[in-house]
Amino acid sequence: MNTINDTSVAPRRALLKISGEALMGSGQFGVDAQTVDRIAADVANVSRGGTEVCLVVGGGNIFRGLTAAARGMDRAQGDYAGMLATVINALMVQNALEREGVPTRVMSAIHMSSIAEPYIRRRAVRHMEKGRVVIFAAGTGNPFFTTDTAAALRAAEMDCDLLLKGTQVDGVYSADPRKDETATRYDTLTYLEVLSRDLNVMDAAAISLARENRLPIVVFNIHEAGAFERVIQGKGKFTRIEEAG
Repeated sequence: MNTINDTSVAPRRALLKISGEALMGSGQFGVDAQTVDRIAADVANVSRGGTEVCLVVGGGNIFRGLTAAARGMDRAQGDYAGMLATVINALMVQNALEREGVPTRVMSAIHMSSIAEPYIRRRAVRHMEKGRVVIFAAGTGNPFFTTDTAAALRAAEMDCDLLLKGTQVDGVYSADPRKDETATRYDTLTYLEVLSRDLNVMDAAAISLARENRLPIVVFNIHEAGAFERVIQGKGKFTRIEEAG
């Protein structure tokens, strides 16, 4: 396994978290086919480069349980609906990856054997050892947990060297740089800095889980072609979150 501070060597195994919003492209809802194809091509290049890759896909482009709860829907029911949205996105990404010639498996935390394998940790590890990209769908399978937390959990379970989060900007900022021109960009942060400054990167549960497992987090702009491959190689612009020292 690579050391936590080693950015010059590609990780043996990495998990990429893709938000549902990232799949919309320039749209306001749903899935943009060109965006999915571009992300799939990037993932395929990393997989062919020798890094074992797994993905967690969000569902906010289709349905967001927290938003529905704010409008009066039962929170647990809303979260379950959001989990189903992640399955739709996972199937779209799987289709794009397989068009790239990459063998792929979708594994769902909610059993739906007609369209996805049930999540079994050892089976997921075996898939990756065989060169398959594994897409984890339906979050953790439990309401009240975000797909960010699911990403940190699956990355820890898969013994990943790195957790990457593809976002709309090229790293972590003190505020949303698309709305605040004075926002400061960080090259590196510690887990405690993210929590104490209440930086909007991942939810507190995900950050704490990564910290407990000494799992570095890398935040980058997924909309730049080839960005995933560059970041895996320690190149390009990104923010790295890990333990101090």
